Amino acid sequence: MKLTDDERAMLDGKQGPARQKAMDLLVRYGEALGAEDFVDTNNVCTSVGATTPFLRDFAAKAGGLDAAFSEFNLDSSEAVQIPKAKAFSCQLIQGLDPDHWQEQGVAPATRALHEVNESFSAGIGLQMMNTCTPYLVGNVPVKGEHCAWMESSAVAYCNSVLGGRTNTEGRESSSAAMLTGKIPNWGLHLDENRFGTHLVEVDAAVEDIMDWGLLGYYLGEAILDGLPVLVRRGKVPDLPRLKHFGAAAATSGGIEMYHIVGVTPEAPTLQEAFGGRKPRATLRYGRAERELAYRNLNAHATDTKVDFVMLGCPHSSLEQVWNAAKLLEGKRLHSGVNLWIFTPRSIREVADRNGYTKIITDAGARLMSDTCPALGQVMPKGVKVAATDSAKQTHYLPSIMGVQTWFGSTEDCVRAAITGRWEGALR
Repeated sequence: MKLTDDERAMLDGKQGPARQKAMDLLVRYGEALGAEDFVDTNNVCTSVGATTPFLRDFAAKAGGLDAAFSEFNLDSSEAVQIPKAKAFSCQLIQGLDPDHWQEQGVAPATRALHEVNESFSAGIGLQMMNTCTPYLVGNVPVKGEHCAWMESSAVAYCNSVLGGRTNTEGRESSSAAMLTGKIPNWGLHLDENRFGTHLVEVDAAVEDIMDWGLLGYYLGEAILDGLPVLVRRGKVPDLPRLKHFGAAAATSGGIEMYHIVGVTPEAPTLQEAFGGRKPRATLRYGRAERELAYRNLNAHATDTKVDFVMLGCPHSSLEQVWNAAKLLEGKRLHSGVNLWIFTPRSIREVADRNGYTKIITDAGARLMSDTCPALGQVMPKGVKVAATDSAKQTHYLPSIMGVQTWFGSTEDCVRAAITGRWEGALR
């Protein structure tokens, strides 16, 4: 790879051993990808802490969290002291909510480890956002900005809606980018790879969050890792709809970017979305495809007696928390059901001030932050049947947590939390 003087200095160890390890990792990574050089980045979303007994034991034996970071974030068996981040970097979603850890069934030792991890991460300059939706709480890249982000749903939103440029990075590459301010110049950093590959003619009604989740889930399965260009009628989708769409498409497939003609920033016209090229294939999304996506998502649920409802994957926007509070106001959950709603902590603080948290709590539900059931593997004890408005959680919960999971609208889910029965349907 072609290295600048600054990159060569880091690789030669002139900026310390940790940056040398990080740059060595990035050079190996870039060469494996066929990248010719690097781009500068000052926008990283990564994961440093991990609330697992394995990490706790490893850190204790190896000499602390510097050693754990060296091994698991820099691919280095040699423990080096980790310096302050060079690039602006944000912590992604974590394994627990430190305010609701007992309800989530987290062990006290794991809660204590979380505190140690947070202190270490903040000490090296990581912004403790602890969310899968960093764009909701201040990290909003501008069009053309080079980023190094983990988290598939955030990557899809960054590339598609904001026009930032990132591939789906891993823990190692994003951590190395945090210490160097560099990332290999390949994939979606390059103009030629940001043009559409598949034309999608959307004929079915796509209106609410559920509809957008169904569309995303269908396209992920149909296209896998292509770049769809959607042509549709109807209202311009808002942030929550696009958030759920990208998350679903990245879950059932590997879609990292999409275009919606006349909506997303790199698709003002159909011709510009494809860069003047012809699509590899044309897909039609109509009633039959919508019904197929719904059946696929609900294929692992048969029992209509629901005991857990989850909202907030990806983490809920303030508008979604507000809507949930309106649906719950003056009502009470069924005695056998837990309802957990997940949102970034800073949004939860606004919800506290607005009284939404009280409405939610008075109904018997909980407003949580920092984690989610699938990633944190946190769930009320004894859950057998769950319901959610998230295609992503519906996809993962049966395999990760071993529970039947229903997918439907937000209204369907809240109704199930109140009645204890799943009565959702495709309308």
